[in-house]
Amino acid sequence: MKTAYLAHIDERAKDNLPPLVLDAQQTKSVVEGLIKGDDNDFYLDLLTHRVPPGVDEAAYVKASFLASVAKGEQTCTAINQKQATFLLGTMLGGYNITPLIELLDIDVTAQAACDALS
Repeated sequence: MKTAYLAHIDERAKDNLPPLVLDAQQTKSVVEGLIKGDDNDFYLDLLTHRVPPGVDEAAYVKASFLASVAKGEQTCTAINQKQATFLLGTMLGGYNITPLIELLDIDVTAQAACDALS
């Protein structure tokens, strides 16, 4: 995934265009990379900045993963529970709202969830 995405960036740069946002399948690959602990900085940057906000299918993948990390159901060396909650709060509505409300009931994430929903 990384090699293909870097090639995509180079190809778009030749035409002075930014890279396209990630689709759902690419976002799943990013999540898999984060779970494996492969090149955390690269994959965390993609998850943070290259997944479209709102109700896109890729946003669903992102929100589901971040919610599972924030709730402590999934471990990830690159993102802790508070960071996952913060990142959910940056998604501009859609698939992140229900998890953020649920995270209000978890001591570790309650304040970050409250801040995100405010």
